[in-house]
Amino acid sequence: MNGKRILLVENSEDDADLAARALRKGKGSYEVVVARDGAEALDYVFGTGAYLGRDQRLLPALIILDLKLSQIDGLEVLRRLRANARTQLIPIVILTASHDPQDVFMAYRLGANSYVCKPVNSNYFTEAVQQIGQYWLVLNEALPAEL
Repeated sequence: MNGKRILLVENSEDDADLAARALRKGKGSYEVVVARDGAEALDYVFGTGAYLGRDQRLLPALIILDLKLSQIDGLEVLRRLRANARTQLIPIVILTASHDPQDVFMAYRLGANSYVCKPVNSNYFTEAVQQIGQYWLVLNEALPAEL
């Protein structure tokens, strides 16, 4: 493991399993944490609920976020993450089935770093997820931990 953690927020069990496998097989061998809904994602990031006591110094290096989630939708998760000083600069990639221009607009307006529509074909889906991990955690120059 290279120490980089990805938070994958996905309510479809099939998509979550496929994406997590793709990320783990990628060149980075990342730790992948899966949250099944928006509330669980926020609990994980902020160390609340079931994640109370989680080491808050270990924030995800990347969050891959679906929009259509139960309890708290993806746009609200994005809004809350961008409103917090500790999480506002974590790269967040929207990976969703929605092609709705309003969703795309709102995601970018709220601070998404990228918006990717899920490919329907499982091979293309796997490739897209691997490319997301490769770009954001290998090719992209991340912010330094401290200046």
